[in-house]
Amino acid sequence: MKIKLKEFRVPEGARVRLKDWPTRIQPLYSSKPDYTRLLAGQVKKLRALQSLLYADNRHSLLLIFQAMDAAGKDGAIKHVMSGVNPQGCQVYSFKHPSAQELEHDFLWRTTQCLPERGRIGIFNRSYYEEVLIVRVHPEILQGENLAAEDTADPDFWRHRYRSILDLEKHLQRNGTQIVKFFLHLSKEEQRRRFLARIDDPRKNWKFSRADIEERARWDDYQRAYEACLTATSTAAAPWHVVPADDKANARLIISEVIQATLTRLKLGYPKLDKARRRELQAIRKQLRK
Repeated sequence: MKIKLKEFRVPEGARVRLKDWPTRIQPLYSSKPDYTRLLAGQVKKLRALQSLLYADNRHSLLLIFQAMDAAGKDGAIKHVMSGVNPQGCQVYSFKHPSAQELEHDFLWRTTQCLPERGRIGIFNRSYYEEVLIVRVHPEILQGENLAAEDTADPDFWRHRYRSILDLEKHLQRNGTQIVKFFLHLSKEEQRRRFLARIDDPRKNWKFSRADIEERARWDDYQRAYEACLTATSTAAAPWHVVPADDKANARLIISEVIQATLTRLKLGYPKLDKARRRELQAIRKQLRK
């Protein structure tokens, strides 16, 4: 399997037009068994890299997933991270903020969930909701108790982007590698998946009228995502626009991006100094008695 990751990465400073980015590409696998084999190989490599990340204890990895409804975020997280040690991985899903969270700045609730060194943190939706759903539904700002002069500022959204970029630069300087995925789903594929959720009793719980109401704002969300990806994809914390109409393809791309990111960190097991080696040899002699 050969994946050109550069094709999915948003270059820093590039203006994003989502209609120019595919929602489907040629399969990276030849059959379902071949996909299963390829993903299993990726999961095995990720498991080994996670062990190195934990032992190395100098870096952490933050994976951010954003998408329209039914794009496959949950499934991607489940399948790609299926072999990772649960003790070294934390998954957080961010939905409507609580009353306590609304009393703080918009980055507060996610900052508390950042991964420690040696661990992988996964945000299923994230602080980016504050420049996506809130931008499509600006009435949400009323619940955030912000000063009227701030929300009326023409540069309000630009300031939010800057706050996010400053946070990500700070995290990068302190050992957290950030990788961001936008699962790019077509409107037609979303329609098919919504119908499948209605027709399959096992999936009825996944669907609500709110999903249809948000679908009616499709174009608004596309514009919000375009502005967000344009403003916040950097060389240090890039966005990857992952074609999501084919779930299997999307999972293979995501797993390859994560693997490549961890490999670039040049992780290694801690090296022992002479004193520590002598100590271990002494303990070894005691245990052999």
